[in-house]
Amino acid sequence: MPIEIPSGLTPELVPLSWLIGEWEGRGRLGAGEGDDEHFVQHVVFAHSGFPYLKYTAESWLADEDGKRIRPLATEVGYWQLDRPVQDADGGPGLTPPDIVPAYTSADEVESLRNSSDGFDITVTIVHPGSIAELYYGQIRGPQIQLSTDAVLRGAHARDYKAATRIFGLVNSDLFWRWDVAAGGEPLAPHASAILHRVSPPESGRVPTE
Repeated sequence: MPIEIPSGLTPELVPLSWLIGEWEGRGRLGAGEGDDEHFVQHVVFAHSGFPYLKYTAESWLADEDGKRIRPLATEVGYWQLDRPVQDADGGPGLTPPDIVPAYTSADEVESLRNSSDGFDITVTIVHPGSIAELYYGQIRGPQIQLSTDAVLRGAHARDYKAATRIFGLVNSDLFWRWDVAAGGEPLAPHASAILHRVSPPESGRVPTE
């Protein structure tokens, strides 16, 4: 199925456009075997004219039939191409960006393509409990691979050293897997899920008023 690109999308987000919209589905904790618990998840990737996507994910423990039992977790973050900061970019803080974005055409964005025929990306994800992850990785078509470059933990946060995440679009569904190194253990399967699109990409736009 062709990937629908929402109207009004800054050219820099075209490589990420297949993520935009609302997704919902079911997954398993751990390796997804035996007594590993079930969960359901609702994910939104939204855009608002800036060169990044806003990401929110809410999860609930569930029974084998997908009936929600109780809240499990929530996380929020930002996804964008990894490239040098330009004069046109905003920040830090409330420093406004230029009206004309740093990259205004598909040809300019193509100049960012890496030697693997993909695009380098960076993702920042924040969790309750004083934990934040900074990921680097790449996107090649409808496939994403991420590894943490840093994990920031507050003084009373649980032990958490590193993580990897992979995402892929398969038959219009979003498949993902998350491996985590925590509690003194090396990277191991943490969770995985299959999400179905529950709204068209255009609904992934953040209201500006």
